[in-house]
Amino acid sequence: MKERILTSLITVIVLTGLQAQTASPVPRLVVGLTIDQLRSDYIEAFSALYGEKGFKRLMKEGRVYCNAEYDFINIDRSSAVASVYTGTTPYYNGIVGNRWMDRNTLRMVKCVDDPAYMGIYTSESTSPQHLLVSTLSDELMVASNGAAEVYSIAPTREMAILSAGHAAKCALWLNDETGKWCGSTYYGTFPDWVTTYNDQEGLDFRIGSLTWGPYLPVTSYRYVTSTAKQLTFKHDFSDERLEKYRKFKTSPYVNDEVNRLVDACLLHTQVGKDNIPDLLTLSYYAGNYAHKPNTEYAMEIQDMYVRLDHSIGELLELIDRRVGLANTLFFITSTGYADSEPKDPEQYRIPSGEFHIERCAALLNMYLMAIYGPGQYVETYYDRQIYLNHKLIEDRKLNLTEILNCASDFIVQMSGVRTAYSSQRLLLGAWTPRIDKIRNTFNPNCSGDIYVEVMPGWSVIDEVSHSTHVVRDTYASVPLIFIGNNIKPEILYTPVKVATIAPTVAHFMRIRAPNAAMSAPLTGIRK
Repeated sequence: MKERILTSLITVIVLTGLQAQTASPVPRLVVGLTIDQLRSDYIEAFSALYGEKGFKRLMKEGRVYCNAEYDFINIDRSSAVASVYTGTTPYYNGIVGNRWMDRNTLRMVKCVDDPAYMGIYTSESTSPQHLLVSTLSDELMVASNGAAEVYSIAPTREMAILSAGHAAKCALWLNDETGKWCGSTYYGTFPDWVTTYNDQEGLDFRIGSLTWGPYLPVTSYRYVTSTAKQLTFKHDFSDERLEKYRKFKTSPYVNDEVNRLVDACLLHTQVGKDNIPDLLTLSYYAGNYAHKPNTEYAMEIQDMYVRLDHSIGELLELIDRRVGLANTLFFITSTGYADSEPKDPEQYRIPSGEFHIERCAALLNMYLMAIYGPGQYVETYYDRQIYLNHKLIEDRKLNLTEILNCASDFIVQMSGVRTAYSSQRLLLGAWTPRIDKIRNTFNPNCSGDIYVEVMPGWSVIDEVSHSTHVVRDTYASVPLIFIGNNIKPEILYTPVKVATIAPTVAHFMRIRAPNAAMSAPLTGIRK
C-alpha cells in the first residue's frame, strides 16, 4: 500500500514538473536588433547621459551578457549579421565580408548581389544567394508552413538581406540615392503598406528640414578626449551634392527612421497578433558620423549614443504598446567592429609602419618566377589575401603544397608581417585558438590561398579597395541583451559566443535551430 502511495506521489510530482516546464509561453513575436558598431565601452562611458527608458531599462529588466564574442576575425556588418542569424561562422555560412574577390572572374563580389532578381524602389539586384546555410528566419517559416510573419528592416542592404535569410516575407532597406524603403523581387510581391509609406511618409519628404545638433546641453559631452575641441555641431541633409542619404544613414536619425517603419509594419500587418510566432529582424547604426574618426567628431559620437538610448526606449515602448513586451522576446547585440581608427601620432613612438598588399603580391610573384620560371603565379590579391594561379601551377605540373609553403616562408620575411597562413595550413594544420579563429573566417569558395597576418599598429594599404586599415588585435566583446517574455534579469560577465543567439531564440520559439548552428542554447534565461 505504501509503495503504491509513494509511486502515485512520484507520478504526481513528475507530471507537475513536466507541466511547469512546458508552461513557458512561446513568444508571439521575436524582435532581433543588431546595432552596427555598438561598443560596450561606450555604453558604459556615456551612461551618465542616458534617460530611464533605454539602456538603463535594459540593464534593470534584461538579461545582460557583457562579454559576447564573435568566433572569427575581420568582422564587418555582413559577416556579423550572417553569424547572428545562422549561428555559425563564415567557414560554413559563406559570408566572409561585405565583399570579396571572385576567383573565377577576378572581380569584386558584393555579398548580396544577384543579377537574377530586380530591385524594387532601387536599381540594385539583390538576393541571399551567397548565404549557404539556413537562418533563424528560414527555420521559422519552415516550422510554421509559411504562416509566420517575418520581416527585416535595416538601413543597409546587406544587414536587411542577411538577417531576412532565404524565406522571409520581405527585406527592406533605405535607398542611398532616393531615401525610399526598397526591396527585391526575390521575396515576391512588395508590401502595399511599404509603398503607401514611401508615397506618403517617405524620408525624401522630410530630409530637407532635418538638422542634427546636440540633444543635450553641449557642456554634457565630455567623455571622449580629442584634440579637436568642439564647442557645438550642426549637420543638415539638404545639400544634394553631399550624398545626403548616405550621410543620413550614418546619423542617429536613421534609427528613428527604422522605428517609424516598424510602427507601420505592426499597424498594417498581422505581426504579433496570433499564436504563431513572428519575427522582426531590425538593424540600427551606432558608428561615427560619415565614417570619420572620433578625433574629428568627439561630440557627435556621444550624441549618437544619447539618441540611440532614446531610440531603443521608443522601440521598447512601441513593441509594448502594439504587442506587449511580455508576449515578445527581444534581443539586442552588436556587429562587433568599428571603423578603422587613424594611426597613432608619431611623437608617441608606438611601433608602426605600412604594409602594401600590392607590393607584397608583386614581390612574391618575382620570387616564384625566380624559382619556377616565368609566369603570373600570383593571380590577384585583396585585403591581406594572396590568390595564386592554380591553372598555371597545374599546367606546369608543379606541387601546390610546395609552392604554398615556399610563398608563406617568403612573405613572413617582409616588414610588418607576423606570419602567413596557407589555405592548407588553415584547413589541415594543428589547432590553436588563433588559427581556429582565422580558419573560421576562411571559406574555400572565396578566400585567398595565403592569408597575411600583419603586426598590430601597422597600416594595411589595399590598392583594390582604396582603403587603409590600422591593425588592432585588442580583445573585443559585444553586449548581448535579452528582455521580455519572462526573461530573468541578471548581469553576467562570463564570456558567451554570438553563435549561441540563433539556437537560443529557436529554443524559445520551439523550432529547429539553423542547419549549421552547432552551439547549445543558453540556459537559465527564464524566470
